[in-house]
Amino acid sequence: MGDMTRTPLVLAFALALASGCNEAQSATATETAGNTAETSLSGSSSGSTSGSTSGSTSGSTSGSTSSSTSGSTSSESTSAGSATVPDEDYDAVADDFVCILDWTQVRNFRIHNFLGHLDDAIAVAESVDGGDYPVGTVIQLVPSEAMVKRGAGLSPESGDWEFFELKPTASGTEIGVRGFAEVVNQFGGNCLDCHAKAEPQWDFICEKGHGCDPLPFTDEQIAQIQMSDPRCD
Repeated sequence: MGDMTRTPLVLAFALALASGCNEAQSATATETAGNTAETSLSGSSSGSTSGSTSGSTSGSTSGSTSSSTSGSTSSESTSAGSATVPDEDYDAVADDFVCILDWTQVRNFRIHNFLGHLDDAIAVAESVDGGDYPVGTVIQLVPSEAMVKRGAGLSPESGDWEFFELKPTASGTEIGVRGFAEVVNQFGGNCLDCHAKAEPQWDFICEKGHGCDPLPFTDEQIAQIQMSDPRCD
C-alpha cells in the first residue's frame, strides 16, 4: 500500500491535529508577549538579580529502519543534560513499531507494553478514575504517531511520555522525529501542547471527556486510518 502518510484521510487527520495545537501555541505566545511587555514597563530595584534557568530538551532523532535490537531497560537517560537515572526505562527503536492492529484495542486506540506490563497498562486505560501508565507503555491512535512512557523523572514536563512521528511503509517503520516537549509533527503541530490539555488523572492521554481539543473525526474514520496501516499487509 506504500506510504500511508499520503492518503487523504490521514493527511486530513494530521492537519486537524496541527491546526488545533497551533491555535493553542498562538494563544500562549500572545499571552507571553503581553506579560513580557508588562514586565518591561515595571521599574526594577537596585541589586536585583535576574536568573535564568536552562531547561533540558532531548534532541530530535532522524529515524531509520534500523535493525538494531529493541530498546532495553537501560538506566541511562536519553534526555540531554538530565541527571535523572530511572530504575526502569525503555528506549524504543524503529523496529518496535509494527502493525498497529497487532496491539490491544481499548476503545478506539491501540496499546502495548514493551516491558511486559500490558495488564497493568490496560487496567489504567480501562479505569474510570484514570491513573499513571507503567513504563514501557506505547499508545497509538493512528499508525503515523505514537507516545511511549519512559523512565520516571526523564521528562516531568511531559509526564515522562516521549512522542514519535513515524513513517510506516510496507517494508517497515522509520522514525521521523522523536522527543519530549519539543516534538512538532510534519504538519506543524506540537504533540505536548495537545496532550498537556488532558486533565491530570488521565496521564496526558487525550480521549473524549479528558479535556483535550476534540478531533473532527468519527471513531469509524479513525478505525479506517488504522486499517490502512501498510505494515499490516
